[in-house]
Amino acid sequence: MQPVAENSKISPSLVFYLVIGMQIGIGILGFQRQIAKDAGYDAWISVLAAGLSVHVFIWMIYKITETADGDLVQVHEYIFGKKIAKLFSSLYILYACLVCITVLRTFIEIIQVWMFRDLSPFWFSLGYLILCIYIVFGGFRTVTGIAFFSIILPSYLIFAFAYPLPFSDITNIQPIFTHSFKEMTKAYYDMALTFSGFETLLFFYPFIKEPQKSKKWAHLAVLTTTIIYTVLTLLTFSYFAEKQLQETIWPTLNMWKIVELPFVERFEYIGIANWNLIILPNVCIPLWVASRLCKQIFHIRQQLGVIAVSIVCLVASSFMNTRNQILFLGEFSGKMSFLFIFVYIPFLLIAVMIAKKVKHDD
Repeated sequence: MQPVAENSKISPSLVFYLVIGMQIGIGILGFQRQIAKDAGYDAWISVLAAGLSVHVFIWMIYKITETADGDLVQVHEYIFGKKIAKLFSSLYILYACLVCITVLRTFIEIIQVWMFRDLSPFWFSLGYLILCIYIVFGGFRTVTGIAFFSIILPSYLIFAFAYPLPFSDITNIQPIFTHSFKEMTKAYYDMALTFSGFETLLFFYPFIKEPQKSKKWAHLAVLTTTIIYTVLTLLTFSYFAEKQLQETIWPTLNMWKIVELPFVERFEYIGIANWNLIILPNVCIPLWVASRLCKQIFHIRQQLGVIAVSIVCLVASSFMNTRNQILFLGEFSGKMSFLFIFVYIPFLLIAVMIAKKVKHDD
């Protein structure tokens, strides 16, 4: 496999934006309702626990990639050999497509509910995917730049959360520890899926200059998203009564409805418009991953791979028109993310350690 050219690599600090760019997306608009269903207003503890546990998986990913000295394809080759590695690695093309379709179709549903009821999923997906193709054609450094701007430019939205504060009551979360371990675990499961996205480190690891120095930035990114999700959870629980939250599908957007500014009446429209930029890395990075896997496994040009994967995403997102279909898509995508992160990554770590010992003994 050809080594990555030095001028195609990114600085270690930019890993911070790539990880956050994947972790913050559609999920942040409505995760509070789901975890409150699982563990009531004790769910903020599960949010904190899920965020902290991600640091363990970040450590695992770096251990795996350092041992195999490469990305997931090279990890599979290190463990299984080239032929079996291609079979295992090709499955992640489907996984990357699934992530793209889920993000895109869920965002279209939000636009349809809040802004344009008659919006065509096909035409919106087509326009959005053309933009994503253009970005991925620019190479990984361009994708990284988009991740950077998707965090920096909309960061002013954080100040909008100051508006619900006067109407919030933190005592809503009391008393704490009133739910069972099983309920807390279920909330942890749902929240862990919201934190997913950091696993793309397995694919872009070879594109990092001095990857050892990027570890602290990856951990800092996870710590930042953990703080954001935990604070937002506490704010939501303080603002909404528990029964009221169960009737609110997108609590984050609902909190923005009370924002009053002289130049805009419906601030949630500003938020949704900004989400076009925020979810760009959620689509561009998986597109880049899928196209790079096509290049590594099937030896086709990455540009052709991007177009092929985008066509699959376009067709799939256009055929999902009902709420039940979109919910099923989100649940299925969540289960696949869970298997990849919580089952397959630990398996890879064990397999890599065994392979290293066998190769060393030989």
